[in-house]
Amino acid sequence: MKHSTDRIRVTHVGSLPRPHDLLDTLTLRLAGEPIDEAAFQRLLAQTVGDMVGQQVEAGIDTVADGEMSKPGHAVYINNRLEGFEPRPDADIKIYEEEKAAFPEYYKDYFERAMLGGAIAPSAPMFCVGPIKYVGHEDLRTDLENLRAAADKHGCDEAFMPSAAVTGVGFNEHYPSEEAYMYALADAIAEEYRAIIDAGFLLQVDDPFLPNVYMDTSLDEKARMTRATLYVDAVNHSLKGIPQEKVRFHTCYGINQGPRIYEPDLPDMIDQVLRVNAGAYSFEAGNPRHEHEYHLWENVKLPDGKHILPGVITHASSVVEHPEYVAERIIRFAERVGRENVIASADCGFSSQAMYKTEVQTRIVWAKFRALSEGARIASDKLWARAA
Repeated sequence: MKHSTDRIRVTHVGSLPRPHDLLDTLTLRLAGEPIDEAAFQRLLAQTVGDMVGQQVEAGIDTVADGEMSKPGHAVYINNRLEGFEPRPDADIKIYEEEKAAFPEYYKDYFERAMLGGAIAPSAPMFCVGPIKYVGHEDLRTDLENLRAAADKHGCDEAFMPSAAVTGVGFNEHYPSEEAYMYALADAIAEEYRAIIDAGFLLQVDDPFLPNVYMDTSLDEKARMTRATLYVDAVNHSLKGIPQEKVRFHTCYGINQGPRIYEPDLPDMIDQVLRVNAGAYSFEAGNPRHEHEYHLWENVKLPDGKHILPGVITHASSVVEHPEYVAERIIRFAERVGRENVIASADCGFSSQAMYKTEVQTRIVWAKFRALSEGARIASDKLWARAA
């Protein structure tokens, strides 16, 4: 993992808005409709190339494929694992306090945006048999497309997001939750290792750990037990992978809304730092969490580790001013060291594939340009101070 040795490097969290021509074919493909598969693969490769090129033009250093082939950041893994069945009518309790506090808002929001606007339904998956990884072909395509795009545009580093074990379905097969989680970890590890072997950084996407802290059905002890199991399972999935090749991303699941019942990062930081990763990505650019940079005044970042704080947010269509982006970067650099900060976004800008994203495409790229310009301004100030 490249460090900010002479300037603040810039990255993002992964997902980007898919162009509509790709969505048209992807929708048919996911529905099992007949398509020209060769034409789809050509379009997918071209789209990944275009996405990487736009990232480079916007000043992003460590690029990704934008999850162009995936229906969603976690939904996609359902197609790569054997042993599950979807149950669209299952009533899964999540964000209960938040939804109860603002029922009208969230009823509209979930139906209209976030999940309701996705091209593929997010049906709860239940494990009903032995888990096996079967996504090798789709994964190989993703890796080849990203490699071709990164080489074409001269990128010195690229990453690929992959789902964490914590967000995959519900157990009805294994004798315990621990056995289930570790079976998942063994299966998903195949994807992780392939990403590393292809020469990319692995980003483990885990917006599910915070859900433990929001689960009102658990008391404090049970929450800590569940959180510990989650992190242990994530670490099991990373067994044998060098920490410096891993980015761990956590966030809060909901993109836009009041969001008053989600946990604060200080509540979770001990568990987050237990993950065997070289860098930690988290929300820090939205108003609910921007103040949390103060935690690094009391929490020591382990030696050799890095942070990827969100200094622009997916929770608003406002394009942040580069000077303010720079201020946010400098806050973290003053607390953990400039060489340990890589400027990033709060979360992805299209965590589900949809035609109408919550932040419009042109605004996404304007935000990325502000991110890169803010990193340049911060770099000038941070390295001038040391001169």
